[in-house]
Amino acid sequence: MKPRSRLSTYIGILLISIGMTTGMYVFWPMISWQIYIAPLVTNAALASPIPQSTILTPSVIQSLEASGTTSLLGDRRLTSARNWFPAYPRQQTSGGVQSYTLSIPSIGLEDKEVSTISEDLTKHLVHLSGTSIPPMIGNAVIFGHSTLPQLYNPNDYTTVFARIHDIKRGDAIIIDLDDVSYTYRVISITVVEPDDTSVLAHSMDDSYLTIVTCTPPGTIWKRLIVRARLQTL
Repeated sequence: MKPRSRLSTYIGILLISIGMTTGMYVFWPMISWQIYIAPLVTNAALASPIPQSTILTPSVIQSLEASGTTSLLGDRRLTSARNWFPAYPRQQTSGGVQSYTLSIPSIGLEDKEVSTISEDLTKHLVHLSGTSIPPMIGNAVIFGHSTLPQLYNPNDYTTVFARIHDIKRGDAIIIDLDDVSYTYRVISITVVEPDDTSVLAHSMDDSYLTIVTCTPPGTIWKRLIVRARLQTL
């Protein structure tokens, strides 16, 4: 083979590889929906399986694009927790607690700050004002960003929950507050619409913790809800 022909072949292979890599990167959220979320439909750990009507199809994707909710880079407005559920009434119930930390050993999260006074999700996780402070009776709601798993950076709060789709029922979520550790156990994993505020409701029979993030990874289409209950001795 002539050197010029060989060079052309190599360049062609390189361009094809770049094209395939770029395509995989762009369409990964749709693929990850099937990889991470669809299997949960038949998994008992998912308390409310995803209705068939919400499984992605070309028509569903088209409707999402038309409504402007498919940004792979997310919506900049969602960097403030106040914009996640704007109709939800805010009221201060922190009892003087300004922050605490959250760890989820099963997915490698350790000592992530949860702020009760700031709603900037680029700097920390956010505790929704008006919800209980652990380990109080009620529902402590925590917001955090997710993204494509390959973009996960443990030091970047905009990617903090990129691996939360690996969490399973029974996994521990550890809250550290005032030098005391509280262990919560995951009891349910659900997917809801972005405006579904029922996940914020209080359950006054025990102490609960609810994590809210976006799903599929890298999109703002739906909300992944991880609910945990305080483990008693």
